[in-house]
Amino acid sequence: MISHKPFTFDRVVRIALGAVLVWAAVRLLDHLSGALIPFAVALVLAYLLDPVASALQRLFKGRRGPAVVLTLLGSLLAAGLALRIVLPVVASELAHMGQVVANFAGDSKLARAAAERLPPDLWQAARELMQREEVRRFLTSDGLLDLGKQVAAYLLPGLWDVVAGAWQAVLALAGLLVIALYALFLLLDFDRIRGMWLELVPPQWRSSVRAAVEEFEDGMRRYFRGQTLVAGLVGILFALGFSFIGLPLGVLLGLFIGLLNIVPYLQILGMVPAFAMAVLQALEQGLGFWEAFLPVAAVFAVVQAIQDLFLVPKIMGRQMGLSPWVILLSLSVWGQLLGFLGLLIALPMTVLCLTWWRRLVRQSAEA
Repeated sequence: MISHKPFTFDRVVRIALGAVLVWAAVRLLDHLSGALIPFAVALVLAYLLDPVASALQRLFKGRRGPAVVLTLLGSLLAAGLALRIVLPVVASELAHMGQVVANFAGDSKLARAAAERLPPDLWQAARELMQREEVRRFLTSDGLLDLGKQVAAYLLPGLWDVVAGAWQAVLALAGLLVIALYALFLLLDFDRIRGMWLELVPPQWRSSVRAAVEEFEDGMRRYFRGQTLVAGLVGILFALGFSFIGLPLGVLLGLFIGLLNIVPYLQILGMVPAFAMAVLQALEQGLGFWEAFLPVAAVFAVVQAIQDLFLVPKIMGRQMGLSPWVILLSLSVWGQLLGFLGLLIALPMTVLCLTWWRRLVRQSAEA
């Protein structure tokens, strides 16, 4: 549509073949998604950790190996320390919530207060939800372990069915080891790939391909790394704020809202469960609903102000790589096409497609 070339039979055939190849590539990725998910997770980790590894490489006078090993060890240590701090708190929150659910299901003081203060339809819906077996199962000491097993099974589905029972824990460890090895090899080869990939491109295309890749890297650098860091910090701030005001499931909910913030401003959706937990807090502690709502609203206001006034300008700069609606649409489309693998590659693929399209429009305008 943006080209002045006539649509000859040969050109139409080429366009049709290109569309078929794209469709076949998507189908192939969907078929291989189970095997590709560990690699995609490792690729994302390697891309996020490469700036740290490059900085350490300069300290080690150009030696990439020690820098990569130290980067991975430091990351594993930080992740282990974070889990050591967060998991007991989350387990305690789930146990407390499990007790609350049990009280709602029975004829307790909490259940009577809810029946008196909540609208009848809302109280009936909440009670039916809390009486569901899967909800009660999740809010136990084994619920977090089951969730971890499901995640591990999804990350390594090709091997998960090989063993069962006690070996599942060993296999989950093996899955993490596979991802770590992928990340190690990718980080070791980052510089070499960056230096030699252009030689694989035909000489007549190298100039345009180099420019497109540089534009792609700029878009990824401005959005992907920056927004991931912002989302992580926002999740920590929400977890600390909710924990400070004593909100039920505060830490888990805060981290979840941080995850939502991968798409800017999507953390607004976190208000729904946050205010639902505030209602529960009011019923449990005998507070007025507004007494419980105001601290939650204050946490959202303070964290949003910190994000907009400090985190985004310092980390992201004044320019955003992608609009929020583009990010949300890309996650929806790629997730629908390829499931969990699509969610992992949605933003890089969207940036790549937009880069290609902008260059195509510019070349057409210059022609």
